[in-house]
Amino acid sequence: MKSTKCSRSADLLWFACALAGGAIAQAQTTEVVLHNFETPPTGANPYAGVIRDAAGDLYGTTQHGGAANMGVIFKLDATGQETLLYTFTRGVDGGGPLAGVIHSGGNLYGTTYYGGALSAGVVFKLNITTGHETVLHSFRGGADGGNPRAAVVLDSAGNLVGGPDDHGTDDTF
Repeated sequence: MKSTKCSRSADLLWFACALAGGAIAQAQTTEVVLHNFETPPTGANPYAGVIRDAAGDLYGTTQHGGAANMGVIFKLDATGQETLLYTFTRGVDGGGPLAGVIHSGGNLYGTTYYGGALSAGVVFKLNITTGHETVLHSFRGGADGGNPRAAVVLDSAGNLVGGPDDHGTDDTF
């Protein structure tokens, strides 16, 4: 036969856990979907995270979508309204970005997995205001690496650094 003291302790412990569970459930926030990525031409399959600027706009990339279905660079405002900033072609401009972008001086910087001179990916710079993309480096797939999956970062000297890529190299651009 159970003692009353043990039974009462177990009941009190259960009651305390039930109260704590209710508090946790009440503290949860509600998820709000800002934007649904659909099929081309709006961008599809965002693979990486987004960054936020001082105005609260979000910037990122999608692996697919756009006119050539090779990915886009997008901006989402606070209401979820998408603006396509650039559509990749998988030509010399690159295509299929797997990593996100970084922001510096009115430009976005990033990498693409495909495209470039030898179809081994590129490092790009996109002017946010004009939408002009500049290829900073076209990977050759040799000693310089190729097919980057990682984003670039700015080091303390202001250099763009990236890696590792599918060929196991880290690069400075």
